[in-house]
Amino acid sequence: MISAYLLGFAFAQLAYGPLADRFGRRPPLLLGMAIYVLAAGAAMFVPTFGTLLALRFVHGIGSAATRVITVSIIRDVFGGRKMAEVMSLVMMVFMIVPVVAPGVGQVVMIFGEWHLIFGFMAAIAILASLWIWFRLPETLDSADVRPFTPAVIIRGFGIVLSNRVAFCYTLAASIVFGSLFGFINSAQQIYVGIYGLGAMFPVVFAGVAMFMALSSFLNSRLVGRFGMRRLSHGALIGFILVSFVWFVLSLMLGYLPLSLYLLLFTLAMFQFGLIGSNFNALAMEPLGHVAGTASSVLGFMGTAGGGLIGALIGQAFDGTTTPLAAGYFMVSVVGLVFVLIAEKGRLFQPHHKPV
Repeated sequence: MISAYLLGFAFAQLAYGPLADRFGRRPPLLLGMAIYVLAAGAAMFVPTFGTLLALRFVHGIGSAATRVITVSIIRDVFGGRKMAEVMSLVMMVFMIVPVVAPGVGQVVMIFGEWHLIFGFMAAIAILASLWIWFRLPETLDSADVRPFTPAVIIRGFGIVLSNRVAFCYTLAASIVFGSLFGFINSAQQIYVGIYGLGAMFPVVFAGVAMFMALSSFLNSRLVGRFGMRRLSHGALIGFILVSFVWFVLSLMLGYLPLSLYLLLFTLAMFQFGLIGSNFNALAMEPLGHVAGTASSVLGFMGTAGGGLIGALIGQAFDGTTTPLAAGYFMVSVVGLVFVLIAEKGRLFQPHHKPV
């Protein structure tokens, strides 16, 4: 079901950006929320598993609007370090949700079977839609409205893909984001299969997510003082070093004690929290005039590319943590290569003009 959802989520993002650049941020966002509500409501009454998969695909199409348009709105309203600060807070919420969601699901299940979970999701989406309708202003500047025609859409994608800084940071973010998908694909095999945590698996999973949320929060407090490049470049180098140590120890020892594994993995994911929001902000920074389209490309590449890399890391599982460590080390090194291309070989520079 997750694959069906992610498939719809990834490809629908390519449509929402151009729509948001033509019709504003509110109408496509409300359209996506309506699709989400209808798909969730229909999932409560599905007769077959195949139908449920189809509805989860539609579910992903609806929720893609929130990913694209949220980033577009942030870019409309903020720029530079302030944009990275707000992105960090969004990322913090993104990390906290996996911690809270299982508990919420268990509470819902007290009152009935699994169908009620989709009803709860629909109800929450309706409440969010009402807030959007009554409280969210339109943020698209009338000067940035773009026609919704094939030629203009293709030209917009060309603007995004031809900007060296934006494109390279998008690639770097997508590749590093693949490490998170790799962890998700490998988490149960590692925590349950290798370390035998059983019922403690969700607790440990939540603990790591909380550290990532904490790093995103710290980034929101520090980015105004130190800047996006200093924080994210330093965190990426830290990510490489921790992953390298983890990889070497895995090769040497084969089996890492749980305490050592958690120390190294948590340190790596703490760095991840300082990378994601800053890379996204750096990718969006030079593209304010096509923010919707830029957010589409960023979201699609992050979801599709990161998902593919994560699947490859997950498929490499061999009963040890070595493939995950190797995957983390490789994606971070490749990510650094694209950052160096974006910055013309200069790291930690506090300011860089868009090209």
